[in-house]
Amino acid sequence: MKIFLRILLASLLFTSCASKLGKVLKSKDNEYKLKMAEQYYAQKKYNQAQQVFEDIMPHFRGSEKYEDMFYKYSYCAYYQKDYINAESLFKTYLDNFPNSTRAEEIDYMHCYAYYKQSPKVDLDQTATSKTISLMQAFINTHPESSRIKDATQIIDICRNKLESKEFKSAQLYFDLGYYKAAAVAFASLIDDYPDSDKSDEYKLTSIKAYYKYAEMSIADKQPERFEKVITECADFNDRFTNSKLLGEVNDFKTLSENNIKNLQNEQTKEASKR
Repeated sequence: MKIFLRILLASLLFTSCASKLGKVLKSKDNEYKLKMAEQYYAQKKYNQAQQVFEDIMPHFRGSEKYEDMFYKYSYCAYYQKDYINAESLFKTYLDNFPNSTRAEEIDYMHCYAYYKQSPKVDLDQTATSKTISLMQAFINTHPESSRIKDATQIIDICRNKLESKEFKSAQLYFDLGYYKAAAVAFASLIDDYPDSDKSDEYKLTSIKAYYKYAEMSIADKQPERFEKVITECADFNDRFTNSKLLGEVNDFKTLSENNIKNLQNEQTKEASKR
């Protein structure tokens, strides 16, 4: 019974609001409509405010009130989480009012609306990459802005997301047994994110992948491929002199050296039989 009453009350409230909005939109008094749009906006009724602003904005185009209307109209989309439309409106605002005192704020919000479109790591990261470019452009354009710290943090978040996606792709190659592809992918991770605190882990996994690739190779190809593992281990020692993973890396180096020696011994035995 209580649930039914709540639904009934909500329905009546919605009908009442819709009826009131309908009367506002039917009015021919644009100043009254503007007053109501402002009221809806102040009350955080962004859907209603958006509809009224949209209705009257053509009538106020070119007036001194138009900029503030467009400003609030843009935020109506943002507050309703319509980030695609908000991003477009913020950009249009900048195009129409490049000298506005709000230009820096809206420039940032244009970038931020792109950031809000950034999806989960597993999905396409076009919006994430675009956010990095836009936030960096914002930093370059507004070097004295109080929003620089926030912009920088968002860039870091986006880079971490892109790094995570690339890591998952590389790890998938490894898990599926595509070891050469995995080795190359993890090496690319290090090149793409040289400041990552996981670089030594990526390098070790690349070494593991090269080692497994060598193990699976035909005998004629194994010496060359185990040599590649040894070279990668030496590179690890040069790059990550203080890494906790050095012991494991040196184990792969020793294993590879032993495998090469065993292969050479077998070749010597085969040659002596001839």
